[in-house]
Amino acid sequence: MSRIFDVVQSLSGQRNVIIIPRPYIRFFAGDQQAYVLGAILNQIVYWSGVESSAGEGWFYKSHKEMGDDLEGLSDDQVSRLTSKLCTKYFPGIIETKSRKVNGTPTMHYRVDGDALIAKIFPSCLDSAKVRNPNRESAESETQNRGMEIAEVRNDGNRESAESYLYTDHDTDKNKQIIKPSCQPAAPTDGEEFISERLTREATEVIQHLSKLTGVQFEPTDGNLQHIRARLRNATATRTEMLIVVDHLIACWLGTKYARGLNPATIFSSEKFSSNLLAAKAWHTAGRPACSSEAVAAENDSTLDAAERDAAYRRFTSGVGATKKPSELEKLVCSEASKANVRNMGPAYSQPRWNQIWKECHQRMQGGKAA
Repeated sequence: MSRIFDVVQSLSGQRNVIIIPRPYIRFFAGDQQAYVLGAILNQIVYWSGVESSAGEGWFYKSHKEMGDDLEGLSDDQVSRLTSKLCTKYFPGIIETKSRKVNGTPTMHYRVDGDALIAKIFPSCLDSAKVRNPNRESAESETQNRGMEIAEVRNDGNRESAESYLYTDHDTDKNKQIIKPSCQPAAPTDGEEFISERLTREATEVIQHLSKLTGVQFEPTDGNLQHIRARLRNATATRTEMLIVVDHLIACWLGTKYARGLNPATIFSSEKFSSNLLAAKAWHTAGRPACSSEAVAAENDSTLDAAERDAAYRRFTSGVGATKKPSELEKLVCSEASKANVRNMGPAYSQPRWNQIWKECHQRMQGGKAA
């Protein structure tokens, strides 16, 4: 393993700092998770150099431990991020294998140091070889010019602390991120890391929700911020968020809970994890019917279900239109057109039609009673 990689290892994962070397961030440029990917990569690089009982260059560290090292990342977030590193950015360079530790299957990692450096610093290595055919002198010059280890000692009787600086004397662009004694608050929904891609995906989720509910939610910051926060923190992917919307539509549309079908309620940090867990289980089970209140509405004895369902088929297919539709059917067709029911998928259009039919029926019954 090259001396350059040894030096990079010595800069990584120290207890008194959270380091994200700028070359890592530049490597992940364009990915909205660039900073947190750089932080995870830095931990993997560091721990790959720590002697382990696993042998053959392998080491193990749980997702919880990695998350704790980086101040608050969840097990699920670390799992997604490490998978992204190993499969998208460094396939064959960061290897993974599940092995038992004290009887428990635990993910092990191994890093091909030279391949990793060649991937992240290809142009730097090429120019170093041209300037210095002698490997030892090239490495020595690179080390002297590019990296410096400084020891920082506190005044008085306080313990000394080591601070590892990653400093480029020519450009002064590479700096360490020092962990303060008081931890900063976690980023809120409206803070940085809002990229164009992140906003585009959040807008697609909003549009999907609007289409299924028949309510036009505008892509304002207020509606987008919770979705962007979940995407930014890798809590869920865009596809998983669409599944959450599908699940809640299936369960809440046409019930008293329909008022909760809005971005702030569905994607809030307090409720989204449980919404995601339930949606995944529902999707895995084949998306079964899940709204007891919708079933109760189906069994309302005051409604003519056969007339309602026949009218639904006429409305959605345009086939078999009656010359003299009832006043109720005409009213429902008008309301359903406003709600964009025709453009909803079958799983959502019929519950929405049934809801509108019931509301219009009750409205007409109330008018007659008056």
